[in-house]
Amino acid sequence: MFKIAKMRSLAERPYEYYAPTASEEISLGEALVLSNGKLTKCDATTTPEFIAMSSGKDVDKIAVVRVMEDDEFETTFAADATNIAEGTKVTIHTDGLQVTATTTNGVFAITKKLGSGAAGTKVLGMFRR
Repeated sequence: MFKIAKMRSLAERPYEYYAPTASEEISLGEALVLSNGKLTKCDATTTPEFIAMSSGKDVDKIAVVRVMEDDEFETTFAADATNIAEGTKVTIHTDGLQVTATTTNGVFAITKKLGSGAAGTKVLGMFRR
């Protein structure tokens, strides 16, 4: 899950609410985009527009926070990234909740590895276009 590590206050940027794509499960902390006016999981090489602040399936609305380039997020590596340097951009995992060790067309710029970088270890980063 993508957790907010550092961002402007919610008073400056309050939650927004959008309907999810029909029959799609949205998880708390999931990277999302709008497709045809509905929230859907962000693919690996697309910079997310939103991070889910609530979860659900077949609900009317999901609370989200808009992703800005100066926001920093904490998540985990889904693959071994021990050889990936801080400052490198990696892709989003297929679950929309973690990052990979794949650098081709990466969108998550690693600002700090919180451990060795082995699969399952925490990482801080920012979404970059």
